[in-house]
Amino acid sequence: MNLFGVDMSKIPLLVVVGPTASGKSAYAIKKAIELGGEIISGDSMQIYRGMDIGTAKPSKEEMCGIRHHLIDVADISEGFSAARFVELASEAITDINSRGKLPIIAGGTGLYIDTLISGTELSATEDDPELRASLFREAEEIGAEAMHERLKSIDPEAASATHPNNLKRVIRALEIYYKSGLTKTEQDKRSKQNESIYAPHTVYILPKERETIYERINRRVDVMLELGLEEEVRTLCGKGLKETPTASQAIGYKEFYPYFDGECDINAVREAICLNTRRYAKRQLTWFNRRPADELLYI
Repeated sequence: MNLFGVDMSKIPLLVVVGPTASGKSAYAIKKAIELGGEIISGDSMQIYRGMDIGTAKPSKEEMCGIRHHLIDVADISEGFSAARFVELASEAITDINSRGKLPIIAGGTGLYIDTLISGTELSATEDDPELRASLFREAEEIGAEAMHERLKSIDPEAASATHPNNLKRVIRALEIYYKSGLTKTEQDKRSKQNESIYAPHTVYILPKERETIYERINRRVDVMLELGLEEEVRTLCGKGLKETPTASQAIGYKEFYPYFDGECDINAVREAICLNTRRYAKRQLTWFNRRPADELLYI
């Protein structure tokens, strides 16, 4: 059945994107019930076991019996990348489609989702946890701005596309260079663009006013704290969260590190989470505004 008027020689996908706290999960579950679908999480942090409250994973009750994929598939000690996401998501899509179900991707990690549906075959450099940890330690000593300046001297294009405060991406770009001898820009150019095997129908959920999403974010953070986010982060820190290559940089988690070190109070943690989440939502809106959508839903 051609649900969306797309090329049915390809695998149909319903893609639900938008900023954090926009209601993507609830909408995707509703459509899965209506259309006979299963959901693939397009969130770069919901893949981690134990990171539940801070990543707003849907509960079993909220899932309404709909099968979800790419949730709780990795330990916090593991690094994760767009290439790994595409690999796992492709496997899930093939499985869902083979059983006559509609694959539904729901999430806000634009790079992951765009890479998947565009057919880009990434030329990936393997993670080097020791090198990455060394770069993070150096960043603690000299600061994020200095690390960004170093990247600018090595790979100006990647530096211009990366905010100095986005330390994880700065360090990943440096890691690629030190590991492979290629800049991230060079590696991206070597990535292979294939014809996509998917026929996506994209629904973009966005606010009419940015203040709407900012207010929803503030409320969500308060609910997370009430549900026990502090204890969740404390438990994960006891398992080495701060030393992990990817999970350590998750919004809603990294803001607790100075609190646990006695450097600030819980109110400062709340404000930092709200601020960083609002900034992330702004970046998401910028990302998704650049790409076409088949449907726009306003909240």
